[in-house]
Amino acid sequence: MTTPTTHHTAWAAVADWLRHQGTTTVYGLPGDDMDLLGALEDTPVRMVLCRDQRNAVHMATGHALASGRLAVCTVGKGPAVTNTLTGLLEASSSAAPVLLVAGGTGLDRVGTGAFQELDQLAAVRPFTKHAERVDRPERLPAALEKAALTAVNGTPGPVYLEIPDHIAQLPVTVAAPWRTAAPHRLAPDPDALEQSARLIAAARRPLLLVGGGARHRNHDRSVERLAGLLGAALFTTASGRGTLDEDHPLHCGVSGLYTVEPAARLWEETDLVIALGSRLEETATFGWPDRAGLPVVQVVAAEDSVVTGTPGMHVLGDVARTVDAWTGLLDGHRPDEKWAERIRDVRRLLAERAARRAADAEAAVPGGGPTVAQVLTALDRAVPADRVLVQENGLQDMWSYYYPHWSCGTAGGSVVPSEQTPLGFGAAAAVGVKLASGDRPVAAVCGDGAFHLFRAELPTVADAGAAVLYIVLDNGGYGWLQTNLDRVSGPGSRFAFTADRPTGNAALARAHGLGHWSVTTPDALEPALREAWECCARGTSAVVEVRVALADQPPGMAGAAGDFPVREDQ
Repeated sequence: MTTPTTHHTAWAAVADWLRHQGTTTVYGLPGDDMDLLGALEDTPVRMVLCRDQRNAVHMATGHALASGRLAVCTVGKGPAVTNTLTGLLEASSSAAPVLLVAGGTGLDRVGTGAFQELDQLAAVRPFTKHAERVDRPERLPAALEKAALTAVNGTPGPVYLEIPDHIAQLPVTVAAPWRTAAPHRLAPDPDALEQSARLIAAARRPLLLVGGGARHRNHDRSVERLAGLLGAALFTTASGRGTLDEDHPLHCGVSGLYTVEPAARLWEETDLVIALGSRLEETATFGWPDRAGLPVVQVVAAEDSVVTGTPGMHVLGDVARTVDAWTGLLDGHRPDEKWAERIRDVRRLLAERAARRAADAEAAVPGGGPTVAQVLTALDRAVPADRVLVQENGLQDMWSYYYPHWSCGTAGGSVVPSEQTPLGFGAAAAVGVKLASGDRPVAAVCGDGAFHLFRAELPTVADAGAAVLYIVLDNGGYGWLQTNLDRVSGPGSRFAFTADRPTGNAALARAHGLGHWSVTTPDALEPALREAWECCARGTSAVVEVRVALADQPPGMAGAAGDFPVREDQ
């Protein structure tokens, strides 16, 4: 028989649950009720006290994406909850398993106009897989377990649990040992496997597209082995980067918005796309050929991510189990030699093109200032190869999305914003990525606009001991918006999104004990990044600001046009 355990408050029960889950870090900004912090005092759980609730959820999302495990965030009530909504939207779009625990108005005061009273369930439900308010203390253990299991299973995503004032101080009895919130890796249906294997075997020019849903499911390089068996060109979505060995002889880059010539031609020539763990969102399929007959075999964990309306089929199940099953079913398959030769030609031409575009960018920058291509080259040389690059999605930082202008190589990782691309996500998420990654180097590349939105968290970065190398590309403001304005109004507009003014980041970083370097010439780039990385290796975050020009646009762009760039090959 199991002996029940009684905790003196609801928050003490939450703290005990966190300890049993193996939670290492909680992110957040608690409200006036400090009982959770009190309950965590004698546990090994780290509490990262943030300055903004949205950034707290971004940090938790970064932690979840980097670790592949449930991440936890806690906030107060009312406006504290509404401040998290952008973070929840991003966690949902990123399929990140995040548990948000919030306070709430007591049941005895609901409907009275109580302080910070809000129907919080109605606010968060559109952005979460599951949302629950616990109005009775005996319901808390089951609610915690259900929320966590929902977050990590099926298509992962954020969940919400509300602990209102009237139960916060009541004792909670846990009748049985806590269950671990482990993901269940479901095997696909055998009939679907056999049918899809026949479709794959019939293809002569296949492409393998690896999405974010394959993250943490390719430990043994089984995806690369399947690609070799099929002779398939390997692509990733932006969120799938870091899953594959980008030095692999079949790897040809990033799909959709970030595909460059001549790799884009492979999408014109393929006769089958095999999509592993991708929802086939707009950025992943942007610029795909308008070929209604192109079949897609889509492998996703749950039906809510299936894309219908195109030829092909879907397979519901774990990516790793599906890949292993296909490898067995397709044993002895003979790939098309002409297609293999075509892929080798594309990889050779990609390398030549990258060298030309780096030289073109250098010539286009007025005054001989640093180019983003030079920044990425210096970063590659200065930071160890197993680094994780955390990105934003602005004008200049988009350079690093384009392979081979930036490559994760064999050992590198990547965390990017989802289709929602909230400004400042990457800068904040990098804290969670670092705390989830241990000794692994973490670098964040962001524009100055995104960094300005995040920099109120520099005290948090210092307090948390998260040694992140921030590379801030300073073009004077919101470069993407300025480029779109210039297209509409020309250079004489009375409105402006950029300006040549000091950022003030140096004094702010140094005030909190962080390293800071300013770079305005190419010669200073690599020395600054090496010194900054040495600072990080000693355990202190560093900020390197690099002055870049608006004319230095990413390699796949011919110009900005609203949400998406005009591709240079169009």
